[in-house]
Amino acid sequence: MLKDKVRTDAYLKSIVNNAHLFKGKTVLDIGCGTGILCMFAAKAGAKKVIGIECASIYKQAREIVKDNGFEGTIEIINGKVEEVTLPVDKVDIIISEWMGYFLLYESMLDTVLYARDKWLVEGGLLFPDKAQLYACLIEDGEYRERKLDFWTNVYGFDMSAIRTLAELEPLVDCADPEQVMSDAALLLEIDLYTVTKPDLDFVADFQLTANRDDYAHALCCYFTCEFSKTHNKIKLPTGPKHKYTHWKQTIFYFNSSLIMHAGEKVNGRISVKRNAKNPRDLDIDIAAKFTGKEQTFEQDRPYRLR
Repeated sequence: MLKDKVRTDAYLKSIVNNAHLFKGKTVLDIGCGTGILCMFAAKAGAKKVIGIECASIYKQAREIVKDNGFEGTIEIINGKVEEVTLPVDKVDIIISEWMGYFLLYESMLDTVLYARDKWLVEGGLLFPDKAQLYACLIEDGEYRERKLDFWTNVYGFDMSAIRTLAELEPLVDCADPEQVMSDAALLLEIDLYTVTKPDLDFVADFQLTANRDDYAHALCCYFTCEFSKTHNKIKLPTGPKHKYTHWKQTIFYFNSSLIMHAGEKVNGRISVKRNAKNPRDLDIDIAAKFTGKEQTFEQDRPYRLR
């Protein structure tokens, strides 16, 4: 993730370039990892920075903090956010890189909301503080053939039973900008100051319009995060038309290819909720309808992001 320049630069610019927000403040970093965001905050003039990390990387984070001369400002705490005790009653700013694939898969947002409600002072700041989840249509015939159609003839044998499973498994990968063949639809918008845990299970209707004559093979989902309290608003985009990030995009293949002409529309509904047995997984249902010049299409199928 440190090599993810888009991701790291967004945090660097939002913190170090906005020292007026951090000077003299107490800052909490949720899931601090190597401590890079903690050091950004200290460099920006924070009075006290507390990093919480559950994994064993906290040991290296403490060494890194010491090696860079921040041990008097930064304190690394090992443990779960829900179980630790902070050396302060309240913090002025919470920073975290909480986003997961499809924005919400294996994300740390629940933990950030817990910390917000317990420790953030009234009027305190969150970095980032807004996020949007989008969808568009992509042409992806070559990969679809390799991923799905392969199973209809495996050395002369019909293994379509495996194809059925493969169709329900979303793909996390990078879509080429040239594959995008529609506009984008907003599926979910999050304001971290007000969002609650139940809000993260959601249903959204969408409509996507083809911008050229082409095949549509899949729904491609991606997100954008915002640091809206900075002097100049900073965005962290993860879409196929932007630079690579380690989040890539999440792709849901339709059960058949759509023959679309420019201006034709796909109407759909997406339902997202955490799996009852494993809340880190997402159960996603996508219903879609399309009536075009050459084809009528309808599906309502479950996917599992795990």
